[in-house]
Amino acid sequence: MRIYVAGPFSKGNQMQNVHTAIGAADMLVVKGHTPFIPHLTAFWSLVYSHPDDFWYAYDLEWLKVCDALLRLPGPSVGADNEVEQAKAQGKPVYYSLADVPDGRKRDA
Repeated sequence: MRIYVAGPFSKGNQMQNVHTAIGAADMLVVKGHTPFIPHLTAFWSLVYSHPDDFWYAYDLEWLKVCDALLRLPGPSVGADNEVEQAKAQGKPVYYSLADVPDGRKRDA
């Protein structure tokens, strides 16, 4: 599955939040999934600045093509909105890596 990684970005230490999102994404890869990490736009924004509304809209476009969402712990208005959008689109929302089903192909 393509899984959108939603979690805190601007609250607290931004680089720690990016690190946490990348760690979760790496675990999703191990489980056989393809994660999308919106936190990585932090590096884009270092080169080209855009208002927050641009990033929220950009992220929601990617959410549309994802199959599910993983909500990382911590307060985040943006991530909470992404959860609501995912639910409105009928996508599963997982609150723990343990709850994400294994996506690795098995021999028949």
